[in-house]
Amino acid sequence: MRFKPAYLIHGDDHGRLAERRARLRELAERDSGAGGLELFEGEQATPENVAVALSAMTFALGRRFIVVDGVERWKGADLEPLEAALGAIPPETTVAFFAREGDKLKAPERLHAAVRAAGGDLSAEQTLKPWELPKWVIERARDHGLELDAEAARALVAQVGERQQRLLRELEKLELGLGRGQRVGIQEIEELTASSAERRVWALADALVAADEAAATRLYLALRAQGESVAGLIYAIARRVRDALKAAQALDRGEQPAQIKRGLRMPSRAADRLIADARQAGTDKLERAVEALADLEFVSRRRFASEDTALLLVIERVVRQALA
Repeated sequence: MRFKPAYLIHGDDHGRLAERRARLRELAERDSGAGGLELFEGEQATPENVAVALSAMTFALGRRFIVVDGVERWKGADLEPLEAALGAIPPETTVAFFAREGDKLKAPERLHAAVRAAGGDLSAEQTLKPWELPKWVIERARDHGLELDAEAARALVAQVGERQQRLLRELEKLELGLGRGQRVGIQEIEELTASSAERRVWALADALVAADEAAATRLYLALRAQGESVAGLIYAIARRVRDALKAAQALDRGEQPAQIKRGLRMPSRAADRLIADARQAGTDKLERAVEALADLEFVSRRRFASEDTALLLVIERVVRQALA
């Protein structure tokens, strides 16, 4: 692989940035060994320190890699020494800057310009808007040798969720399961992509309604371990149970499942499961669950040692009230 002298990888898709950073470290260690990689993080990641490192002599064999984190906090006025060092970057040296950007944190424009002037590469990793995801999924599917049409791409987003890293993992699984060069339709999406988070979230909500504290705690910890945020879990659980309550109320009014499905924004099989679960739970039980989740949303905003503590305390309280 041919490396450029400099890279600036920036954006608000922090998961993708972490993947890019880990991939670069892997490539660097494969190319030059652990001794050919230098990391600048935290307080050490300053323009002055990186400029000194770029200007220093090295006796390392092979290409030298310098990875710099946290450049979203740099100020353009502090970059003059680094600009000079990048203008005279030694051969067989690559420096990669990583910026985890947000509303108020951005990589300085002067750093963009300095990387370009050094013959480097700029790469933006941005979180997409929901309506942009199907097109993005189609493009990423091509990278995996798969062909998805717009309908299948929308089904994948509905099935898996809007997190780009999870969508990529599901495309990788489809490639492994079907092989490259395959056309993927809605049936394959529904059968082969695991909406594991959605199922576990619903199972967690169901365990709360059933007053099964052990199951609720186990499912909650599993979801947290796979990277789900507390706020996202609260929202997803509440939305799922409210959808089930609406379905149960519609069944009570005599509406047919096919009619109810049209109002649910989810794949057909997922909607069938939701309606069946709603029928089994019944309106009264789901109303109590919605009330408990409203309490959960309120209590989780209070100050606890951590968000996890807040949610685990809520699970315990809801279960004990149900058993009282």
